[in-house]
Amino acid sequence: MLPALLLLSGCRRKHFPQYPSDFREYAWVTNGGGNSVTVFDLVNMQTAATIPVGENPTDVVVSPTRNEVYVVNTGSESVSVIDAVTNRVTATIGVYRAPDSMSVDDAGERGYVANAGSNSVSVIDLARHREIGAVGVGESPGVVRVSPDGATLVVTNREGGSVSVVDARQMRVRTVLSGCPQASDAVILPDSSKAFVACAGGHQVMAIGLALAKSQNSVDQNPADRADRLLALLDVGPTPVHLAMKPDGGEIFVSNFGDDTISEIATGANEVGGAYVVGAAPLGGIVTADNATLWVSNSGDNTVAAYSIDDGKLINTVDVGDGPGPLALTGNGFLLLAVDRRAGDVSVVRTISYTAKGQPITGSLFTVLSAGRHPNAIAVKSFNVK
Repeated sequence: MLPALLLLSGCRRKHFPQYPSDFREYAWVTNGGGNSVTVFDLVNMQTAATIPVGENPTDVVVSPTRNEVYVVNTGSESVSVIDAVTNRVTATIGVYRAPDSMSVDDAGERGYVANAGSNSVSVIDLARHREIGAVGVGESPGVVRVSPDGATLVVTNREGGSVSVVDARQMRVRTVLSGCPQASDAVILPDSSKAFVACAGGHQVMAIGLALAKSQNSVDQNPADRADRLLALLDVGPTPVHLAMKPDGGEIFVSNFGDDTISEIATGANEVGGAYVVGAAPLGGIVTADNATLWVSNSGDNTVAAYSIDDGKLINTVDVGDGPGPLALTGNGFLLLAVDRRAGDVSVVRTISYTAKGQPITGSLFTVLSAGRHPNAIAVKSFNVK
């Protein structure tokens, strides 16, 4: 019964935004069990392509400056480059053993790949589509993040229980901070001053002060700000697996997989404001562009939850497919996409819909789109064609 209802709802396009004819918006979903990427046309709400890539594709990221998409192929030690306009692979870049995740700097010039099997980070020249160096880090790096100013990489070493802070320009490790068991996710503040790392093997988040770039140093600067340093270990819920940061950087929301809660961290004071029940086994979150709503995927009860940041309360829960994990928002924030990893599909949620009387509702399931085997990551990009 549910699929039929979804198809019927998928035909109703009332209150949808209107787009110019040259506007395109796609979502790319990596299918780890199918060695492929499924592409969804989010304007026409249909499958646009299925692209063969390398073995066991895991992460996918988009370029902020060119119409390219990068797919990390864990099983074949490579990164596939996809032309976002034609949805074809245009290059394959070799990296090292078991690459797991990738980040791209804000200028779109450099890509950084965490190679879990070789304890290294590959540095990629994105204009030339080639690796130009590698930096040795800790044991089994899982996530690499690049600071907005492009100067620093923060690498989570899962097996090593540590965090490597890397000088991105000199391609060398600046600092290693231990004491973060099963270091998992990481975020960096918009001003590049701090990083926060989830320690999934325990119940803490590590707050790290990042060394300021030389251009930011001044005669009245605190000398301590010129070095990377541990600021605090913040107690949150058990098994913190994901960090969702407000676009303004003021708060971070921690998905505590072990006790069905999110913890709220004030980044300025490095303080935990409280914990709130959102659903069973939360795996990840994303904050809307207006800093108002946090969406959380609850893998244990197959829901996504909408949490009002200003009000500090749960405002709605939407049933989705089996095993929701990674989330993405469309550029205008109208749709939320949830990768249902066990179901092999993507649930499409309208962030705002309306009752028959015109009253707004936060969150309603619009349709479900079929992906491939074992979907595990998603990225969205919009652009205008020439």
